[in-house]
Amino acid sequence: MSSTDKPQSTHHLVAPELKAALEDYPSLDFELGVNVIRDGFSERETPPLPEGLEQVSLVERTIPGHGGAPDIRLLIYTPPGDAKGKRPAICHIHGGGYVIGTPEINDISNRSTALSLGCVIVSVDYRKAPETQWPDSRDDCYAGLCWMRDNADTLGIDPDRIAVSGESAGGGHAAALAIHARKMGGPKICLQALDAPMLDDRTGSTSDPHPYVGEFVWTPASNHFGWKSLLGVEPGGPEVTEEMAPARTQDLSGLPPVFITVGALDLFLEEDLDYIRRLARAGVSAEIYVIPGAYHGFGAAGATPQMMTATQLRNAALARAFGTELAG
Repeated sequence: MSSTDKPQSTHHLVAPELKAALEDYPSLDFELGVNVIRDGFSERETPPLPEGLEQVSLVERTIPGHGGAPDIRLLIYTPPGDAKGKRPAICHIHGGGYVIGTPEINDISNRSTALSLGCVIVSVDYRKAPETQWPDSRDDCYAGLCWMRDNADTLGIDPDRIAVSGESAGGGHAAALAIHARKMGGPKICLQALDAPMLDDRTGSTSDPHPYVGEFVWTPASNHFGWKSLLGVEPGGPEVTEEMAPARTQDLSGLPPVFITVGALDLFLEEDLDYIRRLARAGVSAEIYVIPGAYHGFGAAGATPQMMTATQLRNAALARAFGTELAG
């Protein structure tokens, strides 16, 4: 196929259960302006809270940013009942291509995870690009992680059983957070639970394009916009240092165990596979599951077999890291 030929659509490769959701997905054409995209997501109707999840308590609080940075908003989810001991915990970072999103978009999943694992979840409302550029958003996430460790007794959590998790850009931030915590001698992280993490600025910019990924939801053009907004320089270029993107980090040794799920049609498929390969070669416990027929953000399709599988695998990995059993 020549460089001028339009690639064949991959719609026939989408799992049947996931096709209908594609028609309802908000536009991610950033040529319309980032605020238009943000408004489109904020105006989406919030699905009703499934029965039973209301028993998970939600508290919003604000903590100081590091080094005089602005205050940071946190959402804290705590499962019901009295714990027999200190609970495990998750520092959660929401997705949105580094440019959109709030912790509320994961309200249902965070409540469900807290209930299933009996853990406390602290979701960080970090600053977004392009208004704020690297490394400020990562530092917001690090401030949230450090606050969890420093306030472990008040939260009722075990500081040795804190995982980091995130979806898409949130997964990228979580991976960067683990690398930064290693550098700083920061809080201990027992697992990185990453859903289609956004790790490599070269994807969609300078890397060899994969012919069967990135057609839906998050495209190479979206990825270029997200990374350029975050970094403030051209993605894929020589100005991007290894500290600015997890996939560019040369030394991956000594990082916490990593668990990844990613769709087979997701733009991030190859960068996630390569990250796992390199982690394994560095002696890090590394686990990845590729979900057939799934595109980026396929969780929007609801309780499909694909989403149920991904959630079960993720929760099982977290339970192993916590040394606990899943509820029910």
